[in-house]
Amino acid sequence: MERSDWIHRVPFLLLIAAGALLCIGVNAIARGDELFRLGEFAPRQRMWAVVSVVGFTAAAAWPYQRLRQLALPIYGLSLMLLVAVFFTRPKNFSYRWIPLGFMDFQPSELAKIAFILALAAYLVRRPSLRRWYGLLIPFVMMALPAVLILKEPDLGTSLLFAPTLLAMLFAAGARPRHLAVVAVLSVVSLPLLWTQMSAEQKSRVVAVFRQRTGGEAPDDDGYHLHQAKRVLALGGVFGSSMSGMPIHNVRAYHLPESRTDFVFCLIGERWGFVGCSAVLGLIAVVIGRGLAVAAQTREPFGRLLVVGIVTLLGTQAAINTSMTVGLLPITGMTLPLVSYGGSSLLTTSLSLGLILNVSLRPDDEIEGDPLAFEA
Repeated sequence: MERSDWIHRVPFLLLIAAGALLCIGVNAIARGDELFRLGEFAPRQRMWAVVSVVGFTAAAAWPYQRLRQLALPIYGLSLMLLVAVFFTRPKNFSYRWIPLGFMDFQPSELAKIAFILALAAYLVRRPSLRRWYGLLIPFVMMALPAVLILKEPDLGTSLLFAPTLLAMLFAAGARPRHLAVVAVLSVVSLPLLWTQMSAEQKSRVVAVFRQRTGGEAPDDDGYHLHQAKRVLALGGVFGSSMSGMPIHNVRAYHLPESRTDFVFCLIGERWGFVGCSAVLGLIAVVIGRGLAVAAQTREPFGRLLVVGIVTLLGTQAAINTSMTVGLLPITGMTLPLVSYGGSSLLTTSLSLGLILNVSLRPDDEIEGDPLAFEA
C-alpha cells in the first residue's frame, strides 16, 4: 500500500472525536472524585486509557480478515464466560464480573464484540437471508448471549443486541419488510420481556412514569433518576467551571455510580448544556464517520463488522444519555469512552481499532457487491 493511500484511508475525524471523548471522560471522572470524595477513580482511568490505546493499536494492526476464522470460537468462549459468571460471588446482587485479582472482568463486554464477529462471519454470502427461515440462526445467535446477560441481571446490555442484529441483517441484504415485521413483533412481545425482568428492573421502569420535578428525593428506585437530573441541572448553560460554583454547594447532591452510569451528569454539572451538547456532537461524529467507513468498504465481512460496531456504540450512547434525563429506565449502561471502567473502555477501544483496521484494508479488488442479492 502506498504511503499516500494509507494516509488517505485513516478516518482522522473519527480518531480525533474518540480521543476528545476519552479526555472528557477522564476529566469528568476527576470531577466526580473532587465532588464526592469516595475514592480516586481518575488515576485508574488514566491507566486504563493507556492500556486501551495499546489495545486499539493492536486491533488496528492485525489484519481483521483473520478474525473471520476465529469468530465462532471467540463467540463460544464468550458464552462459556457468561455462564461461568453465575458461579462467582455476586456484587451488588448481580452476577456480572469475574474477579481476576488486578481487575474485575465483565464477560458481557467481550460478548458484545464476539457476537458482532460471529454474526458478521455467518452473514457473509447468505442468500437465504431473503427468506424467513434464513433469519432463524441469526436470531438464535443473538438470543443466547442476550438472555444470559438479562439473567445477571443486566437489562441495559441485553437490549443492545437486538438493534445490532437488525442493522447487520439489513446491511447483509435481508428484506426490509421482513425486518419491519420482526421489529413490530419485538414491540408486541415486550410483555413477555416484562415477565423475565427482576423486581428491581420492573421498579426502575415504573419510576420513569412516576417522575417528579423538585422536592425531596424519593426513597424507592426513583432516587437515582431524581438525583441524576438534579446534578445534571446544576451546571446550567455553561457549567460550574464557568460560573465558579463552590464545591461545598454541590456535595449535598449525592449520586450513586456517578463516574460510571451517570458520568453524563458530571459533564452537565461541570460544563453545562454546552458540554453535554459537545459530547453528543462528538458521539455523532464517531457514528457518522464509522458509517462512512462501512459504506466505503466493499469487503463483506469488514463492512458488516463496522455496521455492527457502530450500531452497538450508538445504541449504547443513546440509552445512557436518555436514562440520565428520564427518557428511559435506569439500566446500568456506561457511556462509551467516557464512563469509568476498564472492561468497558478496553472493549470500546478494541472496537474502534477494528473500524480503523477495516478502513485501512477495504479490499477494492472484490467484483460486484457480495451483499446484494436478487429480489
